[in-house]
Amino acid sequence: MARRKPRNRIYWRSQGRARRAYGDFRDYSDVGGGREALIAPGEARATTDPDVAQKLVADRVKELESRRRNKTLLGLERPARLGEFAQHHLTEKAKSGNVSEAWLAQSQYQLQAALEFLGDRDLTSIRVYDVQRFANHLRQLGNGRGGKLSSATIRLYLNSLSNLYTRAASEGCVPPGYNPVSAIMDKPVARRREARWLEIHEAALLLESARIYRPQADAFPFMYPLLATFLLTGGRKAEVLGLEVEDVSFDRRTVTFRPNKWRGLKTSTSHRSVPLWPQVEEILREYVFGGEAPLGSLLFPSARGREDLMITDLRKSLDAIAAKAGWKAGEIRTKIFRHTYCATRLQTLDRGAPVSEYTVAKELGHGGRAMVERVYGHLGQVRHRAEVVEYRVEQHRDVLGERLTALQASGATR
Repeated sequence: MARRKPRNRIYWRSQGRARRAYGDFRDYSDVGGGREALIAPGEARATTDPDVAQKLVADRVKELESRRRNKTLLGLERPARLGEFAQHHLTEKAKSGNVSEAWLAQSQYQLQAALEFLGDRDLTSIRVYDVQRFANHLRQLGNGRGGKLSSATIRLYLNSLSNLYTRAASEGCVPPGYNPVSAIMDKPVARRREARWLEIHEAALLLESARIYRPQADAFPFMYPLLATFLLTGGRKAEVLGLEVEDVSFDRRTVTFRPNKWRGLKTSTSHRSVPLWPQVEEILREYVFGGEAPLGSLLFPSARGREDLMITDLRKSLDAIAAKAGWKAGEIRTKIFRHTYCATRLQTLDRGAPVSEYTVAKELGHGGRAMVERVYGHLGQVRHRAEVVEYRVEQHRDVLGERLTALQASGATR
């Protein structure tokens, strides 16, 4: 029997003054092969080097053989490359209506980072080792604040890639159960830190600083009502930033956290209504019905006079307000407001008796009382008992002393 002559897959096309290499893989058309430019990694056009062309052809044949083998042995319905499938995945997520625009934008950013590092390759060719290298690469990236990406942030990148593989398996693009992300032994884990909160007099000082704060032209003009809403509702960052004007009911005196197009909610128990305490009612009334009233549906939009956009970063404004009251940059972040509300609410009275931990947990959107008990166990013996949650500097002048005097003097001299 005559030996079959090896197929010459490479052919050349003249483009300008250069001859560029192309490959003929039409015998693999059942798994996506065709006439293709032979482009080396990092290049934009087909190679002019014969040796590089030979290597690219060998790699492509190996990939197509793997696709055909997987299709035959594992029943894969169609091949898929990372770039095209990421776009398909996000499109399907958007169609489902189960995720917010913010989630989609974040996932797109994270998957783009994976695509840039791993390359636009077949999903079945990405191994655990490749994902581990991607995670190590992320550890070297800056966070824009002089540090590196945290383990919690890196985990979000990996979760987005893992979610993509779940869809790929469901659509027959990878073998059932194939997920190189879930197979990593030591995934990045967010560090659990002890809950921190502000004492009531400290929260009052910070809120007073927000009241007298005069933002720069490009800063948010509503930091006072925004901080008041954080401190006096206990809402999570995304929950508060995604509030709509209609979520605040001055008639029922409630603030309702519910899912909307801006963001979802963390858990099923997160859909809730919390009291509109007198202090935040007063502040929000002036804001909603005043000259800085929001023009769209969002209560705190990031852009004014244009379409509604949800705020993504308010750290600069927080640092400016905190600095006026004596804190260092980075010390005050939104999570501390939620813990502060929890600690303050635990010290309030309900019909003359201390409020129950169950009530506080419900207002925080928790199914259980774990965080409430963690905070409660650290409260001191001296309690500031009150009928309502409030942070008013006039009630704490003796404790605040010179800090309050200096803050109010700085506001008067602006």
